[in-house]
Amino acid sequence: MADAKVIPFDDDRSRARRRPARTEEPSDAGPGAGAAAVRALPGAREVPEEASVGSGAAGAPEGPAAAPEGGGEGAGAGRGGWERRLAGGLAFLRRRVTGEYEVDEFGYDAELTDQVLMSLLRPLYEKYFRVEVKGVENIPEKGGALIVANHSGTVPLDGLMMQVAVHDHHPAGRHLRLLAADLVFVLPVVNELARKAGHTLACAEDAERLLRAGEVVGVMPEGFKGIGKPFSERYKLQRFGRGGFVSTALRAGVPIVPCSIVGAEEIYPMIGNAKTLARLLGLPYVPVTPTFPWLGPLGMLPLPTKWTIQFGEPIPTDAYPPEAAEDPMLMFNLTDQVREQIQHTLYKLLVQRRSVFF
Repeated sequence: MADAKVIPFDDDRSRARRRPARTEEPSDAGPGAGAAAVRALPGAREVPEEASVGSGAAGAPEGPAAAPEGGGEGAGAGRGGWERRLAGGLAFLRRRVTGEYEVDEFGYDAELTDQVLMSLLRPLYEKYFRVEVKGVENIPEKGGALIVANHSGTVPLDGLMMQVAVHDHHPAGRHLRLLAADLVFVLPVVNELARKAGHTLACAEDAERLLRAGEVVGVMPEGFKGIGKPFSERYKLQRFGRGGFVSTALRAGVPIVPCSIVGAEEIYPMIGNAKTLARLLGLPYVPVTPTFPWLGPLGMLPLPTKWTIQFGEPIPTDAYPPEAAEDPMLMFNLTDQVREQIQHTLYKLLVQRRSVFF
């Protein structure tokens, strides 16, 4: 297999977990309204209406089904919460089995991403890397936007963590559609998961279609040059190409949001590259780290570094005329502006952090 193609773009606030919004009962609703809502859920246990009036009132059901003494309203609310979650889970499984779910033209499955993929990534995001997010309000609440970030870490976990950051912290709960190299889409299993999570091939045509549709799109112009650079060059941005991402933003008329990620460089410190093996496997590189391949599978575990993701001030492009996308000098200047803003923010974050791990 030939070497994987680099990306064709020429190359504080705590997250509140979003749960389904609760519908507030009108103040004049009858005492059985809450129980009726629970009874309406698929698979919910039938609750007598008289049992739903207050807690500890006469007429409450006796026997094993009754709430234990002292449980009060909290116990009933807990049961209702579990019933709602169970009903929601069963409904989700039914939709997956029957095919009653939507997938867009790029293969993006919003429901699966929200309920499964993001849930799998959150422990890594919150507990392992303990990601701190800054400036997420710089991403527009609606309409298209192109997020441009540095790329590092030997394994592309930085893109996934950036996706969780936007998904969980943005006030409008926006979704990030990442542009990925073609290597992602030839790997079994990874290909399907990437499509389901909203990733698409990093080409100008797909990116422009997403941006014109009002999506938030993420690109890492360094490509494999950034993610596969040696540890000695950490936090030094590689070449951003000839400005293809700027041209796409100009054509779509969307703002460019620079993004700086600190912490990813140290998860797999790359001290060597097995180039011969990489050529045989058709990979851009095969990393050698202090733990891999010496510790075997254990060496593939990333180091638990402390991450910071900062979204910078957006750079507007809608004031430029349509022909500006063909102006090489303008593209060079805007590319350089984005790159310098990311690099300056990286240096600032590095000065501010206390240590790699805390």
